[in-house]
Amino acid sequence: MKKIQIKLLGISLLMMMGFLSSCTGDLVQEPEGQVAIPGEEFYSSPASYKQSLAKLYAGFATTGQQGPAGDADVSGDEGASQYIRGLWLMQELTTDEAVIGWNDGSIKDFHSQTWTDRDAFIKSTFYRISFQIVNCNEFLRQTTDAKLDGRGVDAATKADVKDFRAEVRFLRALSYWHLVDCFGGGSLVTEDSPSDFNYPAYSTRAELYAFIDSELTAISSELKAPKSNEAYRVDQAAAWMLQAKLYMNAKVYIGTDKYADALPLINKVIASPYSIHNNYNQLFFADNDTNGSQNEFIFAIAFDGLKTQTYGGTTFLTHAPVGGSMVPKDFGINGGWGGIRTTSAFVDKFPAGNTDTRGKFWTDGQSKEINNIGSFTDGYAVQKFRNIKVNGSQGSDASGDFVDIDFPIFRLADAYLMYAECALRGSGSLSTATTYVNAIRTRANTTTINQTDLTLDFILDERAREFHFEAQRRTDLVRFGKFTGGSYIWPWKGGVKTGAPTQSFRDIFPIPADAIVANQNLIQNPGY
Repeated sequence: MKKIQIKLLGISLLMMMGFLSSCTGDLVQEPEGQVAIPGEEFYSSPASYKQSLAKLYAGFATTGQQGPAGDADVSGDEGASQYIRGLWLMQELTTDEAVIGWNDGSIKDFHSQTWTDRDAFIKSTFYRISFQIVNCNEFLRQTTDAKLDGRGVDAATKADVKDFRAEVRFLRALSYWHLVDCFGGGSLVTEDSPSDFNYPAYSTRAELYAFIDSELTAISSELKAPKSNEAYRVDQAAAWMLQAKLYMNAKVYIGTDKYADALPLINKVIASPYSIHNNYNQLFFADNDTNGSQNEFIFAIAFDGLKTQTYGGTTFLTHAPVGGSMVPKDFGINGGWGGIRTTSAFVDKFPAGNTDTRGKFWTDGQSKEINNIGSFTDGYAVQKFRNIKVNGSQGSDASGDFVDIDFPIFRLADAYLMYAECALRGSGSLSTATTYVNAIRTRANTTTINQTDLTLDFILDERAREFHFEAQRRTDLVRFGKFTGGSYIWPWKGGVKTGAPTQSFRDIFPIPADAIVANQNLIQNPGY
């Protein structure tokens, strides 16, 4: 299913380009590509609707009309503009979980929390999110009842398209959530917005939040039941997870505590047919689409070493942390990129002598402390993503360039820890929460806890142990009030070896200066 669906993406992207090239005001994206297929011509075939849907899913993995580079969707460094890679840089390099040794432009500004509104990496991610939203809008414009009737679409195809539309609204809501979480406010553009060139009005963080919330409420009954959809396509559990995430961060987004609203959604996810895989490390293997991990993945982005070649995604997350005395072959790749390590603050979340299988650090030739971020051997390396199957064989790309590892957006273990956090914040049973936490810790081969051990600080650390390098850390630290300021300091925070407080306005990123120049209706976030 992974290879078949992704292979369908090419033609639909070409169709999208015609729309995008004349509508860059929508969200101020910078798309590349010159060849277009008129919408009516493209949708003359019933199969085109699923092809277009495949492109929208693939938009979280691919970067252009050919892989891994050469005809980009978004201008600039094509690898760095990949959706997951861009999100990961902003969510992980800014925290205690990751540093990078490269001198690529302003990339080191992430860890020191000194970025500006002209940061090229922030701009690429903003445009990538915007590009995805615009593509979703165009699909929804092209699949109204009036459009389908005008093309003489048969009843069976109409029924399929109804399902597709609910999924596309979810994908759009997911991207809007990333926009809200990372950038605060922005433009709210939907399928009902003008499709000719225009400068969309600015929408506040609260207005975007309300739109996401209403969309998820509306589509939850239209999506397929949990685990009843095709592989990689979303279902009701994905919508419940996203809405629960929205509610759990509502205090940050809109100033209102909504943990009590998150709890029923979390309970529905936990009661669904998804299950915890019995081996933590296999969740990040090349065959995590077939080795049992897929039963824990509520929504994952498909990567394939032959069909979705990109220098972003899990290819980046497998190559970039390998260097020093590490053996690339052990990770199913042909070489390491010698970039990413972690800080002692994260290492210390795994007590010395602990058998926790989640704490897989490469220490040979590495110093625990980081004296020079530019030196790969300063800081332990993290061995999480491996392009190796359970049987020990390498992923599908024999060259070792590109990997097969799917990237989990939502998995059931997250729902367990979300429940525990809600319980500590006044919604849910502490006894049940302890049971859920211990299920995760037992899977990780580490000691179980008592209910008295369950504190918010413990949950924040447990989330780091369980979800490190999964693009969640910044959001968690902001929600707990420990991302900026001085309540939690880690090495090189604030650009100081021992760490230093940073200013609270950096809890969100700036809207890129280029975007504001292009659409002066946008309002820059305070402090930038």
